[in-house]
Amino acid sequence: MTEAIEGLALVSNGCYVDATYGRGGHSAEILNKLGRKGRLLALDKDPEATEHAMHRFADDLRFTVRHADFESLRDHVQPWLKGGRLVGVLLDLGVSSPQLETAARGFSFSMDGPLDMRMNPTNGITAAEWLSKADEDSLTSVFWRFGEEPRARQIARVILDRQARKAILTTGQLARLVESLPKIGSRRIHPATRIFQALRIQVNNELHALESVLSQCVELLGAGGRLCVISFHSLEDRIVKRFMSGQARGNPVYAGLPDIPLDARPSLKLVGRLIRPSEKEVAFNPRARSARLRIAERLPGEVT
Repeated sequence: MTEAIEGLALVSNGCYVDATYGRGGHSAEILNKLGRKGRLLALDKDPEATEHAMHRFADDLRFTVRHADFESLRDHVQPWLKGGRLVGVLLDLGVSSPQLETAARGFSFSMDGPLDMRMNPTNGITAAEWLSKADEDSLTSVFWRFGEEPRARQIARVILDRQARKAILTTGQLARLVESLPKIGSRRIHPATRIFQALRIQVNNELHALESVLSQCVELLGAGGRLCVISFHSLEDRIVKRFMSGQARGNPVYAGLPDIPLDARPSLKLVGRLIRPSEKEVAFNPRARSARLRIAERLPGEVT
């Protein structure tokens, strides 16, 4: 979303973080607007993405990339800043197009491939491995909490029944199994969409990582610095909205009192309202249809 770059209110000599490099679209736009003294640190947990970044921006001395989950943002930013403060952080959540379009990564049910779903394929267990070990309550909880799937328990039982006879190892096997169940009402999305979303969130611990990085962003931003977050489903957006709104209110214990401690005062100011993609952007990139952008600005003071 072009509005995300605009939302950063880029300063020529500022220090910025693109915490979700992907394939560098946002990083390229940020670098195009930075001056010679500006700097950009990019993070991505996918080794293919960081390798891409090393080649694409190898000759740009303003650019640094790290193979890292954004949960470790603080660990990478503090030594890079050398005591300074960030002027902006961009988070573009979800799965990148190359991940979705590569069958071997196992993110999409539109192509048959190993049921992997790890954003960092060098670490952690695959979706297939998690499915093989989970019990009915665990499956039901993940499908309901992370996929908001109304048939969560029914699908959990069918998966366990299938696993008892033959392991579910590919995206096609799982998609066909869910698709074979009776539908509830009329759906505009593939019946396996929510199950794949839930598994991906579980395997990559996405919501916990998001909650962790948001508080780190506020800590690392200098006064006037911007935080821009693009999310793609309601669970992510709910976390971002709740966090930003909470930081904009400050500690409610001191509400209405004349003397509020620094660490209880608001740490963020909301910038505008929720931004959705334009019809033009959706026509150019249909995957942007569900994108939601929220922007906040760091206020002086301590983190609440």
